[in-house]
Amino acid sequence: MTPHSEPLAPPRDLSHHFTRATKNRQASAIKMFYKFFQIPGIGNLAGGLPNVSLFPFDTLEAQIAKPERWDPTPNEPGPPSASHITVPKTNSEADPLKKIDLSTGLQYGTAEGYPPLRSFIRQFTRNHLHPHVPYLNGPEVILTCGSTDGFHKTIEMLMEPWLPDRDPVEARPGMLCEVFVYMNAPDTARPKGAQMVPVEVDAEGMLVHGKGGLQDVLENWDPRNGARPRLMYSVTMGHNPTGGVLSVKRRKDIYKLCCEYDVIIVEDDPYWYLQYPSAAEEEAKSRELPFSIREHYKPTKSSGYEFLDSLVPSFLSMDVQGRVIRLDTFSKTIAPGCRLGWITAQPAFIERLLRITETTTQQPSGFVQTMVAEAIMGPQPPAATRSFLSLSRSEQQSFEGWQTDGWVRWLSGLRGVYERRMNTMASLLDEHAYQLKQSTPVADQDAEWGVISKTKLMSFDWPRGGMFIWLQMHFESHPLFNARGTTYPVLDGPLMSKALMVHLTKAPYKVLAAPGTIFCANESILAERGWRFFRLCFAAEEDEAVGPSARRFGEGVQRFWRIKKVETIEKLVDELD
Repeated sequence: MTPHSEPLAPPRDLSHHFTRATKNRQASAIKMFYKFFQIPGIGNLAGGLPNVSLFPFDTLEAQIAKPERWDPTPNEPGPPSASHITVPKTNSEADPLKKIDLSTGLQYGTAEGYPPLRSFIRQFTRNHLHPHVPYLNGPEVILTCGSTDGFHKTIEMLMEPWLPDRDPVEARPGMLCEVFVYMNAPDTARPKGAQMVPVEVDAEGMLVHGKGGLQDVLENWDPRNGARPRLMYSVTMGHNPTGGVLSVKRRKDIYKLCCEYDVIIVEDDPYWYLQYPSAAEEEAKSRELPFSIREHYKPTKSSGYEFLDSLVPSFLSMDVQGRVIRLDTFSKTIAPGCRLGWITAQPAFIERLLRITETTTQQPSGFVQTMVAEAIMGPQPPAATRSFLSLSRSEQQSFEGWQTDGWVRWLSGLRGVYERRMNTMASLLDEHAYQLKQSTPVADQDAEWGVISKTKLMSFDWPRGGMFIWLQMHFESHPLFNARGTTYPVLDGPLMSKALMVHLTKAPYKVLAAPGTIFCANESILAERGWRFFRLCFAAEEDEAVGPSARRFGEGVQRFWRIKKVETIEKLVDELD
């Protein structure tokens, strides 16, 4: 704390957001015994634990990439490098927060997560990822089986079930989200009876002001449509599907409104480390537009790493009231099949999530936790281990001596890989965004001249983060748009969108794009404009396939605009239907 700063206040008591079931949850009586299991030499006759000698695994081994495998932006990719890790069956290390072995990782454990991994994540989260969370004593963490699991438990904690044949309309819960949204979130909340409350977006993300912005939605809420929403879900960095990154100013405006209307913010950030500083400049160069360098954000407190300091910070960095619940995952930094992540929030939220975890998933897979712990922690300096072991158990919880350089270096290298892929795809799409046609003059005196027409086929903003490019297709410029059909009354936008998707899967193009219709927050958005968009992912294909795939997509769009027969469009639609 600086000499002139105000002392931090505790996070606000927001327990009125808890559901009845959440309030009624008690600590697991069985899990309370686990602290006694750590007493050296104790005869454990209480726990229903199988004996370690009967585990059919003697070791877990893997060849893993070294942190330096990928070069950060803007360097060229380096040669692959790897190291071998082994998780032994037993480890003589006495302290459970340092011990990485199969006897610990594969046994029943506490719901907070595998102790060494949890302590590393807690330190990384509190001291480096979010070094300044402005409430007393800062946030806590709990491990999850990935962000989907984390969000499901968050909904369980905060959203009462609503049944239309039992409960009044005025009591129906709502969830704020962008008009285009990652659909796992609505699909999780809707079975609770929740309605999606869409908020308009621009290239940056959720809008605050103007028609359909967050302020408009909250200020003018009609209780006849249900209860005013008290929960917001957003992917704020590299938004899925639009690729926007919320600025610090926009975040502050959103947070202020959420405080005013008592809204809990669920920040789902699987792409937080994928923020692309070159996007704005490269976009300007590609389109021959003026470009000016904007002043970069400077954090209140440094993370200790230039890479992390350069990133737009989380809502947690301004969360004076403790109303932000952040979801993190290893799905994009290690592998989706890990099904491993963590939640960061004020301690009261984490304690309730712990109670939910104790009677549901209990903890993530021990196989995964031990391998991930070994991979991201790596060899630790002997001095750090000695310092850690000299502390009491309570002091170890806030230990700040783990070495995190390798993990941060890995993250910065991944950003470099994805940023280069994004620039490749976006530049090729720019080359195919317009269709040029040359026509012959009608008048004899103009015979030596050619007339060039330029038709816009698609438009997009270069993504400032994430893994996706969000394309708007200008179907209204297609020569057959709204033409009278033979088997369909009219070739409207939704039909043209279906036809284009199928057309692109045909040789010689053979690319698959995700239609915007699957990202619409509700049916009216789908009908009104969802059909205009496609989402392209530059992450899934091999590095050398990104460019050719983007080029084939562009060529396929160009060819689609040259289709002149109504029957051709209708045949493509029939294939899909």
